[in-house]
Amino acid sequence: MELRGSDFDRIRREHLRGVEVTDFAWVWLAAERRADALKIDGREDGYLAGVQWTCRWIANGEFRYEAPVDGRRGELARSPISRKSEFAIEELIEAETQAVERLIGRWEWPGRPGYVEGVFATLAWVWRRSGVPPIEVEQAHAS
Repeated sequence: MELRGSDFDRIRREHLRGVEVTDFAWVWLAAERRADALKIDGREDGYLAGVQWTCRWIANGEFRYEAPVDGRRGELARSPISRKSEFAIEELIEAETQAVERLIGRWEWPGRPGYVEGVFATLAWVWRRSGVPPIEVEQAHAS
């Protein structure tokens, strides 16, 4: 999914505990680009999908359809574990974090090995202040 400036503009600082908006944006962008590259090859990475979907939801992003469905081009990103179509707010981020903490190591998303771990790593980073981004990112630096 190609991200636009408006996607990054929706990121709310209060959704990121101890993480800079720019750092979050770099991780989200990298996750989307890597997922797109895998999709071209007909592959998917469950862990990366967990990171990608969690970033979309935290940023109150949207999931854009490849072709319009019922006249719509997309929908609000759903929460990564409960799959609710609601804007991410602090109380819901906490609830999703608690839900994934209960699941980690005990349950695997059907057909997506690593997905729960990707969600957990992302929420640990942005919400529980683990200090560890869920994926490695090389950031471009302006000179």
